[in-house]
Amino acid sequence: MPGALWMVLGLALLLGAGVALAVTATDPGPPQAVLQRDRPAKAIALGVLGDSNSHSYHDRLAFPPGSGGRGGAQIARTFNWPEVLARLRGSELDPGPWLEWGSANEVSGARRAVGLPVGRVPRKEDYLYNFAVSGAGCDDLTTGRLSQARHLALLMDKEPERWRRAVVVIYIGLADWIPLLELQARDPDAPQLQQTIDRCVARQAEAIAAVRERHPEVRFLIAGLVNEIDDPGQFEHFRSAGESRNVDLALGRFNAALRGLAERTPGAAFFDSHAWFRKHWGSRGPDGLPNAYRTVTIGSFQVSNTVGDEPRNALVADYHAGTVWNALWAQAVVQQLKDGLGLSLTPVTDAELWRYLQPLVAPAGLKAPGS
Repeated sequence: MPGALWMVLGLALLLGAGVALAVTATDPGPPQAVLQRDRPAKAIALGVLGDSNSHSYHDRLAFPPGSGGRGGAQIARTFNWPEVLARLRGSELDPGPWLEWGSANEVSGARRAVGLPVGRVPRKEDYLYNFAVSGAGCDDLTTGRLSQARHLALLMDKEPERWRRAVVVIYIGLADWIPLLELQARDPDAPQLQQTIDRCVARQAEAIAAVRERHPEVRFLIAGLVNEIDDPGQFEHFRSAGESRNVDLALGRFNAALRGLAERTPGAAFFDSHAWFRKHWGSRGPDGLPNAYRTVTIGSFQVSNTVGDEPRNALVADYHAGTVWNALWAQAVVQQLKDGLGLSLTPVTDAELWRYLQPLVAPAGLKAPGS
């Protein structure tokens, strides 16, 4: 063999060995000290599967400082629902410690190729048991590089006793549903919509089965979807009674399917996010125009169904839920975990919620608690 060819082959082997060493040297499991940490004796482990609605806003890997991520300049007082729950009910619901952990996308593929575990994908800074990832769709619950439910189940294997009395919240589907809005408005009975509903429900059922195969006592809260035409980003679209009604019909079918999954799954409950939103902010008017929304008042503060990073807006500038929305959602989730699954939790009162929110919605300059 010519010398040059030997050199190329040698370099390739060295490179391959280097990659293999880097892959195998990176332990995808969290540090043992994290798993052995002290925690409230009666705290219920809380796992999260989902998308950007549940991926913690203060993940500095996903949203580096200065990147204009969730909340922009207001990030210090912008939290999503797992972050709120950890602050309000961390002694009763334990999402795990806050840490940077997981396998980067490029490393996870290499680890999987040689039969090694990958931990959480991608690597992110979040609560240990939060596997939600921005941009995830229903298929990511059980397939592909994310395989959220399967990776969470493997993490549970490291603390089996911890997960004998635990709950997992599944909140996902908007990435699959939003691209079909125009079809929903035009034909709520379109086969493609039903195919999407069937696939998303099937993936959630598979996620539950993947966890329960290894940890049969885990309970599940399945969250339905909100109506995307209530998003201020859609206010210039679907401005007729017929289109509004069609979208409602299509969404109703999706949420009914998720409710059905919860009802036929022992130890599961459904959280109606759509009904929750309408209870607080209402909906479009009977003519389909976005001029009938209410303003939510909490304490002495008012929040409208508008967009902007200041907390008086329901949504932050990138159209994700703002602090007040997430706080109210967390309050309702605690209540449904208590009522629907029988968990021994202390309800979050309006007075307590206002005490938590008051420094966050105060004029800019105050430091957010827990930031």
